[in-house]
Amino acid sequence: MTAETSHVYGLHAVASLLANRPGEVTVLMVADGAGDQRLAGLLEAAGIAGVSVRRVARRELDQRFPDARHQGVVATVTTAIPKLTEKGLPDFLAALAEPAFLLVLDGVQDPHNLGACLRTADAAGVHAVILPRDRAAGITPVVHKVACGAAESVPVCFVTNLARSLRQLRAAGIWIYGASDAAEQGLYDTELTGPLALVLGGEGKGLRRLTRDLCDYLVAIPMAGQVESLNVSVATGVLLFEARRQRNIQGRT
Repeated sequence: MTAETSHVYGLHAVASLLANRPGEVTVLMVADGAGDQRLAGLLEAAGIAGVSVRRVARRELDQRFPDARHQGVVATVTTAIPKLTEKGLPDFLAALAEPAFLLVLDGVQDPHNLGACLRTADAAGVHAVILPRDRAAGITPVVHKVACGAAESVPVCFVTNLARSLRQLRAAGIWIYGASDAAEQGLYDTELTGPLALVLGGEGKGLRRLTRDLCDYLVAIPMAGQVESLNVSVATGVLLFEARRQRNIQGRT
């Protein structure tokens, strides 16, 4: 197993990292002069976890992370990868105590969209998010920032062959529902209570043809206005929370 070094910035994202994966934080860089109650909590958490804290000039953080809204805090993270692999998916699914609830993103390339999707997946109770390694955003500092901790709490599985992974899911008894504007079946007319994977395509192009062909069903979000489609992160929220609503109702009956 190899290791990957990355950076997570921003008060909320770093706080979540220290709460969920403190062993992966090697250094916490804090800008000189930064100080408020939230920062005091971070420094306390870093001390408890044995994380080295390094005070640096704010301009150093600005220069090293020019596109980051770092809020004076940057964590250096060393992560053992991969955590959940294509090969390990069957065992992961077999160990679930309830029907699988998965999110598959087919080529989402904007890190802001990916971060928002991970945040929504966490809120909806998704068991894992599956992403292709190629032609898709990775878990970058921007993703960590936008996800607000979800990049640490939701298992993310990068796969080399998305089609093969979808076939694995089907073989495990999981129904594949793809989101498509052209689908004849509406979201609110679709039962989403069993083991399922919701699949959404990337920005602009939507689902790739092979991905679409491997779906058991295609569903569309009803649109009442003039726009023809939603941003992928917004569509992800609509689909996931409709599935969560149905699953909650089933759990009470």
